Amino acid sequence: MEAASSRGVLSHLSALEAKARSRKDESQQQSRLKELRAKAEALKVQRDQLRAQVDTHKHLTRLRMAMEKHTREEEEDMDEDSENSQLLHLMARHTQLNDLLYAHHIIGGYDIIKSPQGKSVCVSLATAYEGTYLDTYNLELNVKQTLTIVRHNIPPFIPLKCLAKESNMQTNIRAFLDTLSQNLNAFAGRKQQLKLIKEEHKSVEVMESNLLCSILVLMFTVPRTKAAVLCTLDYTDHNRCLPTQVRFECEDKELPDSSEWKKNCSLLKETPVHKALLIMKKMGSIV
Repeated sequence: MEAASSRGVLSHLSALEAKARSRKDESQQQSRLKELRAKAEALKVQRDQLRAQVDTHKHLTRLRMAMEKHTREEEEDMDEDSENSQLLHLMARHTQLNDLLYAHHIIGGYDIIKSPQGKSVCVSLATAYEGTYLDTYNLELNVKQTLTIVRHNIPPFIPLKCLAKESNMQTNIRAFLDTLSQNLNAFAGRKQQLKLIKEEHKSVEVMESNLLCSILVLMFTVPRTKAAVLCTLDYTDHNRCLPTQVRFECEDKELPDSSEWKKNCSLLKETPVHKALLIMKKMGSIV
């Protein structure tokens, strides 16, 4: 009797356990089904996004082709009054400008225009200093057979022929343009510094300078003694805006060798002259 009762209890427990497993499996299946449905919805959204991107790319391609051919035939097929059409037009223009900027970067940032005859190209080299665009110089290069400089407006004191030879212009035009641009920008920087000295430092007298701005002689006044100091800045390296040598001359022979003016000498070698003068004034070295 007890054995039969024990078997009945075990059978009941087994049934409960099987029922619990069944409910657990059913719950897992439902959870899995929800995950699959959510994933399916996400894939549908992704599919719709990809379709929209493909359609947008097709429209952009059509618009860019129309822009490049200088015709609006393709654009007239679209509703010009719709916001989507205007947005697509702006996007096409944006991608076109990005491509132009990339091409400009590839050729070294130089503006190159082909001549109508196709025998030469004109290269423009812009100069700038401290974020301010200055002069632009141009070269016309004959690209038939031997590469030669036809015409240019490079200042005569820039050794154009030597730069072309040293950088091997025939086989490496990019190196030649880079070297020339470096020379021109350094010259423009020195010239701009001289201009800023005259505009910002009225108490500093410019005694001497040359066309290349490779020599600059300034006259300072010492506040305490009112002594005059002659400062010569020698820009031996024409590829730089900073001087390679700085010399001071004064009736007080001990002044140039003082620690204060040795610091001023180092300052002028490491800092653009118009900024160095401002620091020297704040330190009380000059009027």
